[in-house]
Amino acid sequence: MKKRLTFCLLGVAVGLTTALSPGWSQDKDLVGWLEKVRICPENLIIHAKLDTGARNSSLNAPHVNLFKRKGETWVRFDVTDREGKTATLKRKVHRITKIKQHDRPPDLRPVVRLSICLGDTFKVVEVNLRDRSDFNYQMLIGRSFLKDDFVVDASAKFTKRPKCRGASIR
Repeated sequence: MKKRLTFCLLGVAVGLTTALSPGWSQDKDLVGWLEKVRICPENLIIHAKLDTGARNSSLNAPHVNLFKRKGETWVRFDVTDREGKTATLKRKVHRITKIKQHDRPPDLRPVVRLSICLGDTFKVVEVNLRDRSDFNYQMLIGRSFLKDDFVVDASAKFTKRPKCRGASIR
């Protein structure tokens, strides 16, 4: 009896801690670890892995071509959705990031700002471009997109359809 009472009290304490956690809110959308996102305005639907351990998002871009436009660095890259539709995207390079890698030299990647829709949430966020051809999912959504709006349920997937209206900001 004593063990059961201790467990019940512990359960109440854990429940209260979860309910009072500053990161939790009833206003946040519950999403799965895999979701469909839309890249706007190209209207590409991509299966994305939601990764709370990653600060920023990353997109598969096996062939990145940097070029100059009016003295600024831009990048041209192709993105192919799950149905085989390919679009060539051109974006201004926001910055170059250095990604640390285990047992290898750091990887320099261009970072662009992309318009992304998940469920009915539309955000313009920084996304680094890299060859993710060897990964199961060609997009990784990090905390910079997830923060303030989402809680990730590691046992769920494909809980939301991208349905942002008028999302055409580049």
